[in-house]
Amino acid sequence: MTSHVTDLGMPRSGVADVPTLGEGQLPLTKKDFTSDQEVRWCPGCGDYAVLAAVQGFLPELGLRRENIVFVSGIGCSSRFPYYLDTYGMHSIHGRAPAIATGLATSRPDLSVWVVTGDGDALSIGGNHLIHALRRNVNITILLFNNKIYGLTKGQYSPTSETGTITKSTPMGSVDTPFNPLSLALGAEATFVARTMDSDRAHLTEVLRAAASHRGAAFVEIYQNCPIFNDGAFQLIKDRDSQAARLVKLVHGEPVSAGTENDRQVLVREPNGSVTFVPEAEAAGRPVVIHDATDPNPTAAFALSRLDDGTMAHVPMGIFRSISRPTNDDLVREQIATAVESAGRPSDDTALDALLRGNDTWTVE
Repeated sequence: MTSHVTDLGMPRSGVADVPTLGEGQLPLTKKDFTSDQEVRWCPGCGDYAVLAAVQGFLPELGLRRENIVFVSGIGCSSRFPYYLDTYGMHSIHGRAPAIATGLATSRPDLSVWVVTGDGDALSIGGNHLIHALRRNVNITILLFNNKIYGLTKGQYSPTSETGTITKSTPMGSVDTPFNPLSLALGAEATFVARTMDSDRAHLTEVLRAAASHRGAAFVEIYQNCPIFNDGAFQLIKDRDSQAARLVKLVHGEPVSAGTENDRQVLVREPNGSVTFVPEAEAAGRPVVIHDATDPNPTAAFALSRLDDGTMAHVPMGIFRSISRPTNDDLVREQIATAVESAGRPSDDTALDALLRGNDTWTVE
């Protein structure tokens, strides 16, 4: 798949408060971000490709390793912190966004990342995920979606298609699966994107855009599980079929799929719905032009709904990238205001002074 992520004109402010490498310090390399731990995933797992992309991308940030933190929950993807030579925490099931929120709020000098899976984030961790997104905490969330529980040996997950036969659904799942992008957009996430493990260039560009975003950046990564759900995304990975199915989202350009000789474009119907039609039939019809910076998430939500179990049309790229005050910035402003109004010094000891001040409560 050709890379189609573009510069949206948004400021590179996701790590604005994080100290960069000092003058005279040598630039870091992929090797500097590779830990000495043995990588223990199944052969052929898509996690390997994502790990390599992240390790190769992190030096671009120009940050010191001690100012980068990866927080994970439980699952195969959640072993990520072991394999990166940064600070990290392998936390508890579904709670990585909550821990990351505390870090981002208390330590503006950190670049905080969350690595999670479809089971970890969307089942027991669902509440933590949506509230981190709606609050717009300055963290970057990478959700690995393989549509299965891998670590616990192949049970169906919140993204498994209806009818999926697994160890826990021997007669087929009767649940309606989550669409992670629709969920994130419904929670008013300010940055929402999708990429996949096997497209290194596109994955890296999406990571770059997510890291540049100040606020909650949510990236869904389609990731193959070769043991329990092998080939789940083969239709969009196979070169003979992907061109007709992949919808490459390019900011400011028509939403389209297919090859140059057999292109389809997305048009808006009179009832407000959207549908693909052959390019030759689109003349005079309202063709959808992708605007990732639209503050109204309605159009981005419609794009997220194009994807279904048939994978007839699968959008890839940045769905939304808007600017809104971050929760952690606002919390720190409130603390500074409270300290100042109390007549206490507004320096690094301000919070300590507030907590140890004269205002106390007696509980009987």
